[in-house]
Amino acid sequence: MWKRLLLAVIVIAAVIGGLALMQPDTFRIERNAVIKAPPERVFAYLNDFHQWPAWSPWERFDPAMQRTYSGAPRGQGAIYTWSGNEDVGQGRMEIVESTPPHALQIRLDFVQPFESHNQVRFVLTPRPDGTAVSWAMSGNRPFVMKLVEVFTSVEDMAGPDFEQGLAQLKEAAEASR
Repeated sequence: MWKRLLLAVIVIAAVIGGLALMQPDTFRIERNAVIKAPPERVFAYLNDFHQWPAWSPWERFDPAMQRTYSGAPRGQGAIYTWSGNEDVGQGRMEIVESTPPHALQIRLDFVQPFESHNQVRFVLTPRPDGTAVSWAMSGNRPFVMKLVEVFTSVEDMAGPDFEQGLAQLKEAAEASR
């Protein structure tokens, strides 16, 4: 009896491990929104980490989160580190490219709940009715992430947060006329 149970556990673990190994080595998630505000106003919320509490969905997950700002006050070289509860974890962001008011690239390093290194890119395109905003994140999938993705996807985990963040960015930028 115990041998069969042990064999079943080993087979299940092997199947899950095999499925994890079949996951792609990289990921990319992107969401878009149109904000009825000029690109300069929208860009100001993105290019200055001090403005992120006004719109970032993760800022609301832990009001007691510890935040540290260093480097440049905004734009290229600005650094933001955080440490919070299990919902936000611990990590660091650095603006590595800032092209006002059109594009912003951020290096995003998570320390907890697991280590990962990602690239975040915002692209703002002027439109007659405001600004089209594209928010994308890409990176490598460590094995732990591949295991998680056997049961759920990055899209399912982060997609709703991106959508909420864009909605909050829209609300903040449109209200600050």
